[in-house]
Amino acid sequence: MKRLKYLSLFLFFLSLLTPNILLAQKNSQGKLADKPLFRDPIFDGAADPAIIWNKSEKRWFMFYTNRRANSKNETGVTWVHGTRIGIAESSDNGATWKYRDTANINYRPTPEYTHWAPEVIEHKGLYHMYLTYVPGIFTDWNHPREILHLTSTDLLNWKYESTLQLASDRVIDACVIQMPDGKWRLWYNNEKDSKSIYYADSPDLYTWQDKGKAVGDRSGEGPNVFKWKNKYWMLVDNWAGMGLYYSVDMLNWTKQPDRILEKPGTGSEDGAMGGHADVIVSGDRAFVIYFLHPGRGKASSGNPTDSRRSLIQIAELEYENGNITCNRDKPVYIKLKH
Repeated sequence: MKRLKYLSLFLFFLSLLTPNILLAQKNSQGKLADKPLFRDPIFDGAADPAIIWNKSEKRWFMFYTNRRANSKNETGVTWVHGTRIGIAESSDNGATWKYRDTANINYRPTPEYTHWAPEVIEHKGLYHMYLTYVPGIFTDWNHPREILHLTSTDLLNWKYESTLQLASDRVIDACVIQMPDGKWRLWYNNEKDSKSIYYADSPDLYTWQDKGKAVGDRSGEGPNVFKWKNKYWMLVDNWAGMGLYYSVDMLNWTKQPDRILEKPGTGSEDGAMGGHADVIVSGDRAFVIYFLHPGRGKASSGNPTDSRRSLIQIAELEYENGNITCNRDKPVYIKLKH
């Protein structure tokens, strides 16, 4: 009887300790991320995120396409045009984000213009942006688009360097990483070739030579290339979730059988498929920061803003049997390393 009494007391105290032990384990992984992660307070149209560490301010910046989702009396797809790149910031290593500003892009050759899909990297103390530039505000998609190279010392004010000469006059969604030999590779979407993913190489981030098609088995956009688990991965928005390819040399790509973020989530404002994303590798962990249109997972309300608005969410990637998986319904505890 005495043993049973002591056992009961032990189990009682263990039940009190277990939640605290689990909480400590979770806290060691970081702070619980907001869900949704970020909504733009101006136009409510945040999309196409790109995350980078601001060295001087010691905080994370998120650059994003800002569509005019709440604008009235728009025709066709004019609401997807006519805005500058938005900036959000995080002072707690990626768990919470607040609106900061718009990027000051010092390149305005046309009276009306549109900025999409920023890619931002840092090299030797200088920030580089590869930006999709649309020379106007249009009712449909059949117009020129080009990729600009810009530089900055503060991530806020950007100097125009050049317009990249790529495979066509309809190119969008740049992604840039450094290769093992120190040179650079850029992937982008060539809309004139069935929206295939093309690539270009550079020795210095300023001069680029187009190399042709990288991936073209299925139309897609928003390529994002990252290294994780001893492989290079390419994430592509297939408009049916995110396709994944892997490679050891960044030239020959093998398609992973299953896409991620295709099935809607059950969390707050996460009930539609995910699209155009950035992946941040932090130590041995990796996080996908994606956008979605939460209103498109619901019955139509008749209000165009409900189907247009978009926001940013986050999920942690997992590696199982050589493939990447993602459970977007799991709470994300995050503490990004820089």
